[in-house]
Amino acid sequence: MHYVKPYNTTFIISVFLTVFLAVSALGLPVLIQKTLDEHIMLNDYNGLLFMVELMIGLLLIQTIAQYYQTYLTNALGQSVIRDLRIDIFNHITKLRLKYFDRTPIGMLITRTVSDLETIADIFSEGLISIMGDMLLVVAIVIAMLLKDWKLALITLIPMPLLFASTYVFKEAIKSSFQEVRTQVAQLNTFLAEHISGISIIQNFAREHQEMRKFKAVNLKYRDANIRSNWYYSIFFPVVEILFAVCIGLLVWYGCKRILTDQQLTSISATGKPVTPGVILAFIVLLNLLFRPIRQLADKFNTLQMGMVGADRIFKVLDTDEVAVNTGTLKPIRLAGELEFKHVWFAYNDENWVLRDINFHVKPGETLALVGATGAGKSSTINILNRFYEIGKGKVSVDGNDIREYDVDYLRSQIATVIQDVFLFTDTIANNISLNNELITREQIIAAAKDVGAHEFIERLPGGYDYNVMERGATLSAGQAQLISFIRALVYNPAILVLDEATSSVDTETEILIQNAINKLMQGRTAIVIAHRLSTIQNANKIIVLDHGEIKEIGTHQELLRIDDGYYRKLYDLQFNSTGIAR
Repeated sequence: MHYVKPYNTTFIISVFLTVFLAVSALGLPVLIQKTLDEHIMLNDYNGLLFMVELMIGLLLIQTIAQYYQTYLTNALGQSVIRDLRIDIFNHITKLRLKYFDRTPIGMLITRTVSDLETIADIFSEGLISIMGDMLLVVAIVIAMLLKDWKLALITLIPMPLLFASTYVFKEAIKSSFQEVRTQVAQLNTFLAEHISGISIIQNFAREHQEMRKFKAVNLKYRDANIRSNWYYSIFFPVVEILFAVCIGLLVWYGCKRILTDQQLTSISATGKPVTPGVILAFIVLLNLLFRPIRQLADKFNTLQMGMVGADRIFKVLDTDEVAVNTGTLKPIRLAGELEFKHVWFAYNDENWVLRDINFHVKPGETLALVGATGAGKSSTINILNRFYEIGKGKVSVDGNDIREYDVDYLRSQIATVIQDVFLFTDTIANNISLNNELITREQIIAAAKDVGAHEFIERLPGGYDYNVMERGATLSAGQAQLISFIRALVYNPAILVLDEATSSVDTETEILIQNAINKLMQGRTAIVIAHRLSTIQNANKIIVLDHGEIKEIGTHQELLRIDDGYYRKLYDLQFNSTGIAR
């Protein structure tokens, strides 16, 4: 309801129209009764025409009110989920990477799309609609009792059974709907994962095996839907049977009172005789009574599913796994001095990935991190960007703890170029600028020329407006890598991080990339993660990591002079085994 506040006027009008529709629904049975008893039975043709005109007028008014009520409640629901979707996407983009490590992407898609749609149903088919239906049920029962309480009580004998069956249906359908939502999330997760990894599936000819898995997931989703439909197939016939019983009791008791001699000489407890018009009015009222009751259980479950969806969504919104942004430092420019002091870091509890890491990098220097897979190289970069928080120690930039900097500012000063380049389904220009309005087309072209990628971009259809499609599928790995270098250069960072940026490319492209790296490193502090030691020989400082610990620190030549050293072994393994001399 917090999200309804900006649309209070729409909400109030919707409620008013709902109440009006519930009350005005009682007008038609009254008019029908008067038409039959006071005009048709008395052969009053002019009176009949007048009553027909009144009924048509009432129907027109109800139609207009129903139109606006339906339109406004749906507009209200869509406005609320628009605002909610913006908030949840904004929140998701600020969550730490740790959250995504254990949360399936398909689940987040379900929360942002499907679960939000159930919240829209709260307004269009749930909360306001339930209020109107319940008000209509109460109003109809009161109207029937006021017309003839004896006839009303006889007619409504099956109602306790109807309400009991409605409650049972509501509880049963609730559990089945929850299962449907769970299976939707599972299906979305499966699809997101397998479509993203389609190349692996095809490379290893796993299409048939993965199809079997998909069929199993899809079967569970189908079964969950069939289970909910099964409850409907029982409930609605029960309602129709009870409705028929009510009509039967009405006709039996009402006609009995009309036809007996006692009825001809006496009047009902209301002071009015039971007439054909009363019987017909009761039939119309019963139709009006059963119509919302048929839908009430379904609408209660719509409301419940909306609440379940809201609960899931607010669990994501209430997730506090965001980088605590209490820092205020935003200097005009960082010098790029880095220092790690006794840094310990773990992804889970105290299973330390980094252990007592200490190093210092002066502004403009290049630091290289080497080591086997899992040594802690990428973790070092992740905590520098504050994607994860350290367990112990201190990380400083220009002498200040990184937590003293505004998170957005800190990350804007650090450009990271990774091996697995991610490009969005957009133009080359937008993938470079990331739709930053402060970056002009001229700056993009200038950066592309500096990197040496301008010529290949110009040869593409549309040049800088060429759409690279999802994840840069229409570009080669080397071309995508060059785009990432242009992106880094155009943002003019103070600190540059290169995570194995020259791997998986051909020799010609590697020369271009190496030139791009040299251009990027000018006047910037750089951290280079590399498996190929040939790319880091000119680094000012090389750190050898092993199982999260620093084993050696020094320049290329200093580390080679250490007999049986980690770096020396890595170097010999890469170069001597291929017959390349040092």
